[in-house]
Amino acid sequence: MGGLSKNKLRQTLVNIFRLSTWKIVLILILLGFLSATLLRLDHIKMTELRAAVMEADKENNDEKIEQALHELHSFVLKHIVFNTVQENGLEKITFGTGPFYLENQYLRKANEAIAKAKAEIEKNSSNPNGNIYKKVADICDKRSRANGWGFNARYIQCYQDELAKYPVESSMEAYGAAVLPSTELFRYEYLSPVWYPCGSGIAILIGVILILILVFRLLIWIFLHLALLVANRSGKN
Repeated sequence: MGGLSKNKLRQTLVNIFRLSTWKIVLILILLGFLSATLLRLDHIKMTELRAAVMEADKENNDEKIEQALHELHSFVLKHIVFNTVQENGLEKITFGTGPFYLENQYLRKANEAIAKAKAEIEKNSSNPNGNIYKKVADICDKRSRANGWGFNARYIQCYQDELAKYPVESSMEAYGAAVLPSTELFRYEYLSPVWYPCGSGIAILIGVILILILVFRLLIWIFLHLALLVANRSGKN
């Protein structure tokens, strides 16, 4: 079977080389439209899968988030996905999903960390600075009620800012601090291969082969043309 496949491939390439130039150009135009269409469809599918991840994040369903992330990652790994992302105010083309964040999952985990710290406060209040976590919580709770924040990103930022005003001492660590998770743990970006044998990848590969054939023919034509000019000059001499 392996030898048969190689023979078929070799015969296909021979047949392509025998095509007239105008036919190759016509096929290239059609392949260009086909490749663009397939790449566009792959991008749309990636966008839909990424949107499913963000929807699962809004539902605060960790199991659904993991499943949606798995489906997105599996798709991106097996397709050529062009995407535009903004970096430092400039748009650039990249392969893959581009960076995205699970904001709701982060806020939930951060609030769980704060709640855990508050629970630790009740167990130990021997901190030389007083009950700092209660102080921080009281300040941020008051600001939250005044501004209608709720337990959102602004509340988390308030908690971090107020907590940073107190020195870190071993006696504080003894009853635990509210260790907020890093935002990087909730940042995702899946990269797609530059080429993969999917529909768009095969169309692009065939197009590249045809372009190489045209270039090869052009080089041969130039070489023969130059050889003919040299022969004519030699004949005249």
